[in-house]
Amino acid sequence: MNLEIKSLQFSLGDDAREYLHKKLDRLRNAENMIVDLIVTLKKEKDFVAEASVNFRWGISIHVSENDFELTKAMDKMIDKLEAKITKEKEKIKEKR
Repeated sequence: MNLEIKSLQFSLGDDAREYLHKKLDRLRNAENMIVDLIVTLKKEKDFVAEASVNFRWGISIHVSENDFELTKAMDKMIDKLEAKITKEKEKIKEKR
């Protein structure tokens, strides 16, 4: 799995980067199905956390969440991403 983390319009500190890596460990069970995981964090009026996932069978999913706190935006984004990945895994299992 290729992981890319980008922060736009602000500098992502080491503690926030470590927090994000800790949260992304929840996706380890789907690591063999994911080709790319691109996380983009933006600072606008509030923080926007976006993630794009490319699966090895050609499907892509995108999630986006925002909050006034960076950690809360990341938490919401990871929760939504985990649900979408689980749903995609179930679809593939049903086809087999």
